[in-house]
Amino acid sequence: MTTIKAQPITAAAFAPYGEVLAPRDTATKMINAGRCERHHALATVQRGGGEAIISIFRSQPVTLPYDCALLERHPLGSQAFIPLSDRPWLSVVAPDEGGRPGAPLAFIVPAGVGVNLHAGVWHGVLTPLDHAADFLVVDREGDGVNLEEVAIDPVAITA
Repeated sequence: MTTIKAQPITAAAFAPYGEVLAPRDTATKMINAGRCERHHALATVQRGGGEAIISIFRSQPVTLPYDCALLERHPLGSQAFIPLSDRPWLSVVAPDEGGRPGAPLAFIVPAGVGVNLHAGVWHGVLTPLDHAADFLVVDREGDGVNLEEVAIDPVAITA
């Protein structure tokens, strides 16, 4: 079994797969009579002709080491995951290699930070660490097949 080490997420390392959803160092502008920072357009919802929908997913936790054996992708739209808990979580992604997932990468995502996966990016299932968690999810609803799942040889992910 292959073993990979989960790395702290950075915008640069995650860029091939999507955007990191966290406030910028400086707000885009101040709104609400100067009481609210607006960190505008952190990501784009890719809809592929469908509609953008908002859901809440409740996921059971994993602990590290974790054996990842399933990857999926959504070829017609992006998918954003915003944690509603104050705990870190794991994001597993993989490049596309001829319609199949390549070697996975794992990122530790800190509490309060989300990700927006580009359309077609292979990714693991939701993996909150050590405690069940809810996630606000923005993705696509519409015509066409927008889910592909692939069982992979398990990859052990460590801290």
